[in-house]
Amino acid sequence: MSDSLREPWLRGIALNPAAPSDVLIRLLDPAAGEVGLLMCKDRDLPDAVIDAALCHPQWRIRGALARNQHVAPSRLAPLAADPSGLVRARLAHPHLRPWPRWVRPLPDDILVTLLTARDGGEDGKVTAKEIVWELDSSRQIPLSFFRSMAGSEDPELRIRATWRWESLTPAQRAGLLDDPDPAVREAAKDRNWELDPERVEAELPSIRPGSRPYVLGRCALSPALVEQCFADDTVHPLARNPHTPADVVARLAQHPEAKVREMVAARPDLGPDLVAELMKDPDEDVRMRARLHPFPRTWVEYDVIDRVIGHGPGCICPITEPDPDPATVPSPDWFAACAVSGEPVLRRVAASWPGLPAALVGTLAQDDDEEVRIRLACNHPLAPPRLLLDVFVTRPDHRSDLLTLPGFPRAGRTHLIGHPDPEVRALAAADPTLPEPPVEDADESVRRAAAANPVLTPEVLEALLADPRTAEGAAANASLPVPRMHALLDRCLNGAATAPAPDVPVGAASADRAGG
Repeated sequence: MSDSLREPWLRGIALNPAAPSDVLIRLLDPAAGEVGLLMCKDRDLPDAVIDAALCHPQWRIRGALARNQHVAPSRLAPLAADPSGLVRARLAHPHLRPWPRWVRPLPDDILVTLLTARDGGEDGKVTAKEIVWELDSSRQIPLSFFRSMAGSEDPELRIRATWRWESLTPAQRAGLLDDPDPAVREAAKDRNWELDPERVEAELPSIRPGSRPYVLGRCALSPALVEQCFADDTVHPLARNPHTPADVVARLAQHPEAKVREMVAARPDLGPDLVAELMKDPDEDVRMRARLHPFPRTWVEYDVIDRVIGHGPGCICPITEPDPDPATVPSPDWFAACAVSGEPVLRRVAASWPGLPAALVGTLAQDDDEEVRIRLACNHPLAPPRLLLDVFVTRPDHRSDLLTLPGFPRAGRTHLIGHPDPEVRALAAADPTLPEPPVEDADESVRRAAAANPVLTPEVLEALLADPRTAEGAAANASLPVPRMHALLDRCLNGAATAPAPDVPVGAASADRAGG
């Protein structure tokens, strides 16, 4: 066997969607090298393979599994208490590049295990505190978890609940401030400073400069601190701060900078007179935000609109799971009203909500505004396959995410086989209805996709396995017989040729010899 075929065969089998558990488990052998890590991290895995990886002696295999975004998070629960702190850290924060568009929340039991660990693992590479820091920045902790922990019997978890102080209900905050455990009371008091104007003023000088805009934009501010912001011309955060007093908001509405006035116009707490004034503003963006004012009646609705405006059709910001608490999400009726609005911005907001009814999805799929269509394709489970394919072709930034969606069309792409973009041609080359996959295409990715097309005959597939230019795609072909997969692995992992299995097509043996 030529060395030029070993790695392509291994990589192809690792990603072969038809490879059974006994084939994939063989790739956990150290002789498979980095391919075992690739398999554990980058594909869906049968239960038997997950079980084998969970108890694998090499921490790197377990660590690769911890980063797997295709395996249900509940199956990864044993890794939260893994002997290796490095494995736990990878579960706490996968550090994937590119970052997955949809950030899945970890189940409560995994979160509790990671947050209450007393050590950082036997390998001593990271501390328990460092793992918690990774988890806190990962977006994998839903706000509902913090609210549920506010009533936990474990004082340590009640302390963790204070981390998202403003997401707690007033009753929960009061309860933690009066908690029977002194450590919980101290943590609550420390977090509650954000709502105490005098404490905010006292704490601000000690806060690092990079965090000050957050403080000025979210915390309750004293009159002296407000005046200091005007004197320093750092009023941008004040324009979006829910605690900014009405008289200060009125002053900001007269600010010479249009961006400040635009942020003021977006606030849901404006009176009708100020809205009418901003509707006449010389700046179009200010007027647009003022026109939206009937919709953001609450700060929750304001936040939803704010997350959409200004991001553009190429936005690939991470999306977290919607908070299940209805008090933190606008009502379905509000989203439905946005969907039929004359304002494109509001239709983009509606298209970003995965709970939009099917009838409105059909309407927005044909919207004149491209960003509405893109947001619908990337966010809604009922987005039409035709729309998903259109966005794939026209918007490269979204391609990797679109391919993971269950509704993405697996056929009907043959008309794209002559497209100038090789990534689009590769998509067409994988279409199982394509009569002749372009295995001789000039682009490597197109050849690989064509070689993996299950429409190929056994004879053609064997020839492709023997060609280094197409070997990886052919090894990933779902029509490759399982005995042939094992025969290839025998040669890759053991270095010894094996006779073809009885169900390998005639000609396979000669193709084997040609490849090795």
